[in-house]
Amino acid sequence: MKKSIVLIGMPAAGKSTVGVVLAKTLGMQFVDTDLLIQEREDMLLQEIIDIKGNDYFKGVEKEILCQLDVENSVISTGGSAIYYPEAMAHLHDLGSVIYLQLSVPTLKKRLSNIKTRGITMAPGQTIEDLARSRVPLYESYADIVLPAEGMDVEETIRRICVALKNQRKR
Repeated sequence: MKKSIVLIGMPAAGKSTVGVVLAKTLGMQFVDTDLLIQEREDMLLQEIIDIKGNDYFKGVEKEILCQLDVENSVISTGGSAIYYPEAMAHLHDLGSVIYLQLSVPTLKKRLSNIKTRGITMAPGQTIEDLARSRVPLYESYADIVLPAEGMDVEETIRRICVALKNQRKR
């Protein structure tokens, strides 16, 4: 049985918010890889991107993901985790990967702070562009795709628990 739960998805999909409550609900630890990056670099995500650049940020993110060594944890990843195949393989070894799926209009509503949130985007790239490039990767890496549109945190957690139970029966 896989020991941890890995949450993937677009920025503002609710990975950290759902992750904290899910960990409490299941009696697990909670790990937010964005916070691990900030702690290691002693800077906010956006500062790392602004000062050191996207490539540097991605290098740090990949390293943090590949070196993650936890059990019995809910792991919230950054939205760009799916860009690193070896990191995703490692995360699969740690546990079940769940893609929190939301529509672009919902994500845009939630992303009022896109310029300060620490999202790795090319100049001129939009949320639509990001979704177009990332969604197929999220879907390909996910053990479970969880449509979370219109659900609050509690309903999302309830559906995750049901999906995990069904996955374990297979």
